This record gives sequence, structure tokens and C-alpha cells, in this order.
Amino acid sequence: MEANLIRIETMDTGGARIVVAVGDITRERVDAIVNAANSTLLGGGGVDGAIHRAAGPALLAECRRLREKRYPGGLPTGEAVITTGGNLPARHVIHTVGPIYGKHHGHEARLLASCYESSIAVAAGLGLRTLGFPAISTGVYGYPKKEAAAVAWKSVTTALQRHPGIESVRLVYFSEADAEIARAVEASGG
Repeated sequence: MEANLIRIETMDTGGARIVVAVGDITRERVDAIVNAANSTLLGGGGVDGAIHRAAGPALLAECRRLREKRYPGGLPTGEAVITTGGNLPARHVIHTVGPIYGKHHGHEARLLASCYESSIAVAAGLGLRTLGFPAISTGVYGYPKKEAAAVAWKSVTTALQRHPGIESVRLVYFSEADAEIARAVEASGG
């Protein structure tokens, strides 16, 4: 399935584009896609499972090495780490663990923003220029979609101001209804 693209140009992102798309994140042709991972980094359900299946065994092997060497207790919520993309069209996968809604004592928005900002910082640090994000934490982690879209829009816009080398960020939604929520948030000013 080819993603349906709705481009949203913003004036305040230092020239970078934010694109709202409907499609399959595993088919995005960007420098890196972001995985809404669980802390184990070893795959799971939803976006995490889809990315691991599409990337193939090389991704799981690299994630196992990360767990052994850098994150024996798991990747902390809000942080990001990069691996190769395996069999994906994207050369890299940036893994980030979103917050479980209602389980972080009111710090969910800060942690979710950190997922987006940390992922963009990792990409910028390696000279990557294009990224694709899923809607982090809106699946089994239960983050309300409208609230999550507002956090995503604001944090991506802020991060792009800090990292002018990033040319494009694609917010890839699974359904048109979810993308429409993001468009409405952007239209209302976040």
C-alpha cells in the first residue's frame, strides 16, 4: 500500500517539512524510521512487531547486542537508540520507548515529547536527514490520540528548530482517521 500524503508546510521549523501520511511505516523510504519499541528492544506487538518482522533477523540480533552491552535493564522510557534497518527500505531504525498512559505520575507528556526529541537528536547526530515516526504510545500504551498528536507536533517542531540538518519528518499514521486528528491539531496551532 502506497502512503497517501498530505503535506503540511510550517514556517517555524527552520525550513524542514513535517508531512502527515497514512501508510505502513515499514515501507517508508527515509533515512530512519522510529520504532515505538518496548523496553526489551526484542520486538513485540503493533508497530514494534511489524518493524521487527519486516527488518528480519539482523535487527533482532543487533537489539540483543544492545541489551547485553548498553541496556541490560532495558531502554528507559523517553530515550532513543539507533540500529541498522535490516531488510527495511530505511537504512536505520531508531528505537524509543513511549510512556504507558496513566503510569508515569503525570509525566507522560514530558516522556512522550522526549521520545520524539531524542529520536530526532540521534538522527541529527549521525547526519541523517529524513525520518518517519509512528504515533508513539497510542496503541496498547493507551495514550489518547488527540493529546499524543499535540505532543508529537509540538516536540517535532521544537526539535527541528534545534536540528536544522533534518529536512523532513513524516508522521505516519495507520488510519486516515488518526491522520485527520493530527491535521486538526496542526490546524489549531498544536
